[in-house]
Amino acid sequence: MSNNAVNLKKLKLHYQQALPNQMVTAVVVLDQQLAICYVNPAAEALLVKSLSKLYTLPIEQVFYNTPINNDRLQQLLTTGQEFSDSDVTIEFFDHRLITVEITASSVTFENLPHILLEFKQIDQQKQISAEAFQQQQWESARDLIRGLAHEIKNPLGGLRGAAQLLDLELNQEQKEYTAMIIEQADRLTNLVDRLLGPNQLPVMKLQNVHIVIEKVFQLIQYDNPKNIVLKRDYDPSIPDLIFDQDKLQQTVINIVNNAIQVLNAGNQITLKTRAASNKTINGKRIKLCAEISIIDNGPGIPDHIQSTLFYPMVSGRASGTGLGLSICQTLVHQHNGKLSCKSRPGYTKFTILLPFSREAS
Repeated sequence: MSNNAVNLKKLKLHYQQALPNQMVTAVVVLDQQLAICYVNPAAEALLVKSLSKLYTLPIEQVFYNTPINNDRLQQLLTTGQEFSDSDVTIEFFDHRLITVEITASSVTFENLPHILLEFKQIDQQKQISAEAFQQQQWESARDLIRGLAHEIKNPLGGLRGAAQLLDLELNQEQKEYTAMIIEQADRLTNLVDRLLGPNQLPVMKLQNVHIVIEKVFQLIQYDNPKNIVLKRDYDPSIPDLIFDQDKLQQTVINIVNNAIQVLNAGNQITLKTRAASNKTINGKRIKLCAEISIIDNGPGIPDHIQSTLFYPMVSGRASGTGLGLSICQTLVHQHNGKLSCKSRPGYTKFTILLPFSREAS
């Protein structure tokens, strides 16, 4: 064998061994018994376990729930026909969920068939795409509602004025009808004003966010007929932020009050703050921000309204107007922040992200 052939063989072997360790894609190699015989560093990060702990472990002991079952893998070993799945949700035994694209192919090592699994995590891309779509839909719904509200408000003023003039010409018994017209016109005007949202610009000041959280905590403590358990979990390292104290307080109170209405005695609400890094706010990557969380262990928010929760006129309660959370969303946007929610039975978490600086504007 020539020197060139020997060098080429060594070079090929070197890259075959080195490249998987440099790949961003997670690579898992299974033997004929579907046990793990190799994972690259990206797979170690994805699985939150080292190769030494994963080595010889059956793949079914790594994932609690996945569509890539043993039957499909055995068929791959038998036929050699590769397959791929996109947008696959995998659940681990610690109930952690990830969304990935999976490619499974057959490879040969030491004259024996093996399975090569490639995992590309797409949670972040999906989240950014979903948030951008929801933001666009929320803005469209808000603008439509505001346009309708303006069209309704002017005739309401004329209707109320006409009823007041007519009231001057009627006897006492007939005035009951004009009083009803005026009362309902005022009620609709109040609703329209709420649909139009906050009409004052925020008064921004540099201050401590825990002042607001603590005020909300004390207010709920003073008026807590259901005996809801209130807890605080603050991060004292959060620096002072620029925000409007009244508007942020209104946002947190609205969310807490919504939770209280669906909770029972003994349920729990936790007010939590953390300094968070590398968060996406309005499509931009923010290095540092304050994360304010309102967490409860109530029944959760119905699945069918979670994607439209912050739209105007969407409510999970029969008696709700569906304006509270829409107003909260507007108030948080005035701070160049982000309001989001994750909910399942027994766990609901509203998160407010506020940038440390004005970089999200």
